[in-house]
Formats: sequence, structure tokens, C-alpha cells
Amino acid sequence: MSGLFGFLRRGFGENVRFALLAVRTHKLRATLTVLGIVVGVATVIAMVSIVTGFNNNMVRNFQSFGASLVLFQKYEPRFGPGGPRPEGELRRKDLTLEDAAALREIPEMRAVSPQRYLWNNSDYHLKHRDAEAQSPRVFGVMEEYPTATNRVVGSGRFFTPTEIDHAADVMVIGDEIRDKLFPREDPIGKRVLLGHDAYTVVGVFEKKGKMFGESQDNFVVVPITTFDRRFPWIKVGGGEGDALRIATVPYTPEQVPIIIEKARAVLRVRRHVRFDKPDDFGIVTPDKMIESFQGITRGITLAMVFIAFVSLLIGGVGVMNIMLVSVTERTREIGVRKAVGAFRRDIVLQFLTEATTLSLLGGAIGVVVGVAIPAGVKKAFDALPAETPLWAVVVGLVVSMSVGIFFGLYPAVKASRLDPIEALRYE
Repeated sequence: MSGLFGFLRRGFGENVRFALLAVRTHKLRATLTVLGIVVGVATVIAMVSIVTGFNNNMVRNFQSFGASLVLFQKYEPRFGPGGPRPEGELRRKDLTLEDAAALREIPEMRAVSPQRYLWNNSDYHLKHRDAEAQSPRVFGVMEEYPTATNRVVGSGRFFTPTEIDHAADVMVIGDEIRDKLFPREDPIGKRVLLGHDAYTVVGVFEKKGKMFGESQDNFVVVPITTFDRRFPWIKVGGGEGDALRIATVPYTPEQVPIIIEKARAVLRVRRHVRFDKPDDFGIVTPDKMIESFQGITRGITLAMVFIAFVSLLIGGVGVMNIMLVSVTERTREIGVRKAVGAFRRDIVLQFLTEATTLSLLGGAIGVVVGVAIPAGVKKAFDALPAETPLWAVVVGLVVSMSVGIFFGLYPAVKASRLDPIEALRYE
């Protein structure tokens, strides 16, 4: 038995050696043959790496805002512009501070934070002496904002109930704002200008980093009462999007479904939604946002897989073509081998090994290119994360080997069926 395995091992090694010799002899032909396989495997690995990186980065970003965050808003959540809102959504009423107060009565609620937003505020810049931060996002919030949104005040403090009740001109700034306005001094207690209005900085949030390439630290918050006084048109729905959103968190993650159902019931009653009608407000959770994002990436993945399949098909046809040419060129060699006692399976194994070696060579090059592309993209564009999972490399090599076996089988069988006498006469 050991002699048989030794014979098969020597025979396989000899076939691989012949295959590599054929590649060296016909370098250009071999290169053009495996090009399709290289493109296909590289496309699959690069696509999987970029999509995996995006998905993992997106999950980490959403979870950084709290796995138990539940956000109630006027519109349904969605990614990107997505075109105009349906007419039914546009007719919805804004949420109100009274709605937030009603949600606070739910026993499982740990924190309820109504908040308004000033987006795309190109007319409002934040200044301190000669330093300036252009167009920061401005939020109007209440004292429960840090708890509800998993934000931590790194230095200083957050607003007191008294400051909110009296619409005080105080502000807590994001880490990026601190770097721009106070690179070498403590911002606590300093006065800053937002537009023409002065505020006192009482705190700085800890750094969050970027999400989808956008900084999560280029923002400031002020008491919601101060916000309504400074930007009254937002309160009456004159701004972009929702006039008010309500961020909530339960005491434990297991209570998320409970607060969603109880809050839905409260809001439907307050907004006079009939029992047979759908909700006229949106509910956002990290899980929903993750699911929506992954639905988009799944579509992109399917498109890229189709492109990779076409490339592999072209590469496989190229392998079959070169093997058929190789069979024709080596007809006399096949005749000699059969004349000295080679079996049909020996001929099949020889040419099948050559086809598989050729495909694996293309697959290996494709793996290197496929790993290098997302690594280069990640280095050049820090906002585009990429992570290459090990299984993608293994799948790339297995697929390339399968292509060699599938498309090399017909030429191998054809070679094994040659008549040795006719093959020896072939010129």
C-alpha cells in the first residue's frame, strides 16, 4: 500500500513539474489564459474585503451609540437621499415635547431625550478669538441626552435642569470642535460665538471618531429651550427633516421590545392613529439600521459576484482552449506514453493536473491582487475600511482549482482517448 501511495505521489509531482514547465515555455499564452481567473478571484476577494470592512465598521459605529437606543422620529429611517419622501410621510405631524414627556412615564424607560437639529447650517460658524469651526452641527437637547445617546462628557459637565429651564446660553462641544478652537488651552468656562450669539462652554464630549467617513465629533449641544429661542423656525417645522426626535433607552437591553411596544401605543393614542392604520412615525434601532445597511451591501455583493462569475467563466474557457491546443501539440508524446504502457487514467491525470495547476496559479495571483486592492484603498482612503476574512482567500483558491478541474476535464478525457498508433503517426 505504501508503494502505491509513493507511486501516486511521484506521478502527481511529475505532472506538476510538467505543468510548470509548460507555463515557463509558453509564458505569454499562459498569462493570457489565467487573466480571466485572476480578475475573477481578485474581484471576489476585494469585494468581500471591502463589504466586510464596511459591515463590521458600520456595526461598531451603530453599537457605539448604544445597542439599546430606540429613536422615535417623524419619518421612516433610510440610508442616503433616497429621493423625495412619500406624500403620506410628508403629511405627518412633528413629534412634540409633550410626546417625550408622555414616553417618560413608561416604567421601563431609563432616559428620554427629545432633541432638535440644525443641519447644513452654512450661515453659522463657531468662533473663539481668531479660531473658527465652520458649520458645526448644532443640537438642542435636555439633561438626559448623554445617557440616552451613550455620549460621555470627558471634561467639564453637562447642563443642569436649571440651565434648561431658564434657557441659559451654555454649550457642550465635541472633541473636534475643541481641537479647532482650543488647541492649546482648556475650553471650560470660555466664551464662544455661534453666529452672533455668545455661549459659555461648560463641557467637552469624549471622542467618537468617524462614521461612514463623517466625523461624529464636529458638533455642539445647547439646552433645547435655548435652541428654540435662537432657532425658532426649527421648532415649527421650518427646517430640514424632523422638527424633533426623541432618543430613549430602557434600563436593560432585554427591555427594548417592551419600550418599543409601550411607546408605540402611547404615541398612537396621542397622535389619534386609528387601530387599522399604520404608525405615522418612524422607529429607529441599531438593529434596524444595521439590517437596512446590510440589505444595500447584499445587493452590491450580488452584482460583484456576477461580474466575478463572468470573469471566471471567461478564464475557464481560456483554460479549456489552451489545454486543447496542448493536447494537439503533444499528440506524439501521448502516443509514446500509451505505447509504453500508460493507462487512460494516467493521461487524464496528467492533463487534469496541468489544467488545475494553471488555474491555481491564476487563483494565487488573484488572491494577492485581491488582498492588495482593499489594503491599498484603506491606506489611501481612511474612510473606506477593508477587512479580508480568511475564508475569502480559501474560497478564492478552491474556486480557481474547481475551474481548472471543470474546464480541464474535457481536454484530459479527449487526450486519453487518442489511439496510440494514430498518435505516433501524427506530425
